[in-house]
Amino acid sequence: MLTFIQNHPLVIGAALLVLDLLVWRAIPTERKSWRIFARLGAFLLFSWVLIDAGMSPLQPAPWPEDVSNNLLATVLEIFWWLFAARTLTVVLGLILIPRTGHAGRLLQDVMGAVIFLIAIVAAAAYVMQLPVKGLLATSGAMAIIVGLALQSTLSDVFSGIVLNTTKPYQVDDVISIDGTEGKVVDIDWRSTHLLTGQGSMAVIPNSVAAKAKILNFSRPSNVHGVSISVVVPAKVRPRRVLDALEKTLQGSTALLSQPQSRASVKSSNEEFVEYEASGFIASMDSKTEVRNLMFDLAHRHLEAAGVVWNADASQAPWTRPRALLEDVKIFRSLTREEKDALSQSMTSVEYPADQVILKVGEVSDYLLVIGTGVVSANIPDGTGLIEAGRMGPGEILGVEGIIEGDSANAEFRTLTACILFRIEKDAVRNCLEQRTEVKSALSKLQHFRQQASQSLLLRKPVEIKKGGFLNWLHKKS
Repeated sequence: MLTFIQNHPLVIGAALLVLDLLVWRAIPTERKSWRIFARLGAFLLFSWVLIDAGMSPLQPAPWPEDVSNNLLATVLEIFWWLFAARTLTVVLGLILIPRTGHAGRLLQDVMGAVIFLIAIVAAAAYVMQLPVKGLLATSGAMAIIVGLALQSTLSDVFSGIVLNTTKPYQVDDVISIDGTEGKVVDIDWRSTHLLTGQGSMAVIPNSVAAKAKILNFSRPSNVHGVSISVVVPAKVRPRRVLDALEKTLQGSTALLSQPQSRASVKSSNEEFVEYEASGFIASMDSKTEVRNLMFDLAHRHLEAAGVVWNADASQAPWTRPRALLEDVKIFRSLTREEKDALSQSMTSVEYPADQVILKVGEVSDYLLVIGTGVVSANIPDGTGLIEAGRMGPGEILGVEGIIEGDSANAEFRTLTACILFRIEKDAVRNCLEQRTEVKSALSKLQHFRQQASQSLLLRKPVEIKKGGFLNWLHKKS
């Protein structure tokens, strides 16, 4: 075998090149280490065959009198440089720049291009004995011409390298670039691809992204900002609006307690004032749902504070109890006259913050409608009370006592100062007798709240009790 290699080194060298390509394709791409070790082994064996045959990549082919062998040897020596460049590129890619997704891809490709350029120049200088200085001067002039022609493209390429090195965002991050918001699906040589909320693909050049203001909503991973803006006539006192927006923030359990939520004046002019209510959530998936809830809560609390945006001037203003009946879902089937009559029997009761309205097990003799403020509903879990939800203007309490005379299965406590309107049990029962739709709506509401409470208790982790030998010793001591 060694004799055959010594007698036919050029054939063996060419066969090794072909074998390297076949092995590289035969090994699955998932086994990167195997592929690289196979290529490294093939390169070392190829180098040994060339050196054993008397050839050197640093010198021209040693058989100038034999044209065919000299030409084949020259080609093999040139391929040695290209083989070395490719092997060095993949080894450095494995050791220095671990590829996780798209991270480091541009930098690795540019590094590979530079290594191949050096290999080509070295092959021209050592193997082909070309005047490298003249070649470099010519290539430098050509590089200037090409660089001027491709100035914007090169700007995108190097901006892409900077973005992949500094990593202000990665694939699967939700970001905003100059107001264009979406999920990063790809980062290539030229641009960043964003999948927007409308399902369209936004392609942003890397040079634009590198200079733009970038907001990364995916970092930190467990805190994401969410905010809403409302525009109110300037004649409305700001304190009334800010109080309503603060109650809006307190009324949503989806908002994190830390960092703290806040309401503030965003901008103003002679006619309108823009206010912003902002908070933080734990998951970006719920951002749209939480914003919609915040808008609804803001509308209800602002209306409760007497701030009405699009009031119908032709309609006589309703009293606060009458306006509340329009928002209470269970009374939607009542006629206008029936709502007018029911509102006459509603009496207001004020509660300070942190006061119990209904206790667990207490039977309510009236239906309570929240007029202003935020109420917390807490259910017993065997060891204490856990919060099941928060309620705002237009929501009702005391449903169990009205339908069947049952006691409340939750404690209702005020989180802020509240005004509630009482509807006597007799007035509600008259509605139940006259309107089966009202009774059906009350029953559905009670059933929904019971299911929500049971689901919350099932999600609560069960406390693991001590057992075994250590528990026995503890009891005996």
